[in-house]
Amino acid sequence: MYNVLKKVRSAVLVYLTHRMALPMLKMIRKPEIFPFTTEQLQQFENGSLGKDLISFIKDKGLQLLPYYARHDIKHILLQYDTTDDGEVCLQAFMMGNGHFSLPVVATVLYGFITMPEHWNKFIVAYRRGKNATIISHWKWFDILAEPTALLQQKLSR
Repeated sequence: MYNVLKKVRSAVLVYLTHRMALPMLKMIRKPEIFPFTTEQLQQFENGSLGKDLISFIKDKGLQLLPYYARHDIKHILLQYDTTDDGEVCLQAFMMGNGHFSLPVVATVLYGFITMPEHWNKFIVAYRRGKNATIISHWKWFDILAEPTALLQQKLSR
């Protein structure tokens, strides 16, 4: 029964984020289209965020989507997996970092309501975001040539 519940809550989370939040965000604000192709990302130096992005996408069996690249970059820098609890942790970090949007708040609330076994992780992620360098002003596509490890260090105050 628990496994069925996990599959249902995962399907609902995917629906809320991919079928509702992303189309809504694209209507409300004009998202910046990712300026690189898969081939161009492969040309970045090893250890750079750009090279790590294309490796992440391949390792996860994902496609490079022009409106999701910034989200995938955050997964890499914040080191949260693409699992359901990893997605909620990423959004809890963002909330703690001062980013309050409908998708962020909805994902965190959904996680707290449906994933009580991960509450501690979500709280830790929120606190981590609160204590981290504010990243709302980062130019996500301009930092792809920088070393991922250095960017991850910059997150810590």
